[in-house]
Order: sequence, then structure tokens, then C-alpha cells
Amino acid sequence: MTADDGQLLGWIAGVDEAGRGPLAGPVMAAAVILHPDRPIAGLADSKELSPKRREALYTQIVERAQAYAVGRAEVAEIDHLNILQATLLAMSRAVQALQVIPEIVWIDGNQAPRLPMPVRTLIQGDRDGGPISAASILAKVSRDREMARLAALYPDYGFERHQGYPTAAHLAALMRHGPSPVHRLSFAPVRRALAGAAL
Repeated sequence: MTADDGQLLGWIAGVDEAGRGPLAGPVMAAAVILHPDRPIAGLADSKELSPKRREALYTQIVERAQAYAVGRAEVAEIDHLNILQATLLAMSRAVQALQVIPEIVWIDGNQAPRLPMPVRTLIQGDRDGGPISAASILAKVSRDREMARLAALYPDYGFERHQGYPTAAHLAALMRHGPSPVHRLSFAPVRRALAGAAL
């Protein structure tokens, strides 16, 4: 792989997150190093793909990538740190869990955690069709599976349908039942529901 100036690069890890906006559940990040001899067709921003296509690409990424890892920050960490710092923590954990040390890390967006290797941030990097797109798919599928697991534990909220995002149905369930143990108390709609439940 080459940089914009034509300089040859070593292993590049793409990093992206899933779950900054929801009211419940962890924020998760993935780091992926693609293998140049095992290409994966159709990589794109996970939000532009159907759930079925994401699952199919997830399987290919796991099978063909040189290395991949998923990191997460739990609800308690989100409430303690704030969602931005928790997201950066999840990203750092994903990179640190890679079995191959990258020479550079490409991160979707304009903020990056402190890492022991060079970092490059790319706005809309998840559309690159490369390692960041792969990371966005891995992070999204991993988090959707986690929210399906949490839906079985807390069936009143419909996590399997909205993944914790503030849909009308989720907000109604939140006001009706109050927050669950996996709701983010630092988020305003959850605080309002908690205040209402205390009345």
C-alpha cells in the first residue's frame, strides 16, 4: 500500500466505531488490517449496507484479514468518561488487541486516541472501501449482536429492533419502564426517564 506521496507503507490498521448515539449498551470499535493477497469485494460504510450484506462481509473479513480485533467501552465507562472519551478508549483497546502491530492507524473521523504508532484521521474514512470500511462493518455487526443479546436480558425495550437508538418506540418504553441497567444515565433522555420513574 502507498501513501498519498507514493511512499510505501507497512501494515495499515483501519479503525471505526459503532454505538456513539444510542441510549443503551456499550460503544464498540474494530481495528482491521487487510491482507493485500486476500481482497474483499464490496467493502463500504456499514450504514450503507443491508444487515444481510454486513453479515456476509463480516464473515469474509474474519476469514481473510491479516488481523482484526474488537474493543469496547461499557456503559459505566461511558457515564464516567463521556461518550467521546469512551469511544476513543474502545478504539485504543481494539488496536492494542491486534495480533499484528500496524505501522500506521487510519481512524474514521477527526479525533483519535493516543497510540504508540502514527495515526491518521480521515473524515468519512468509512467510505474508503478499505480497512476503515472493514472496521466499520466489524464494529456494527459486533454491536448489533451484543444488543440482540441484551434484548433477551431486557425484553421490554426492543433493543433487537433499534439497537438502543432513541426511536419513538424506545423512548416510550424508557418512560414506561424506566432505565434498565444497560442504559446510559449520562444521556439526557435516560436522565429524564429516571427522574420520571422516581416521582
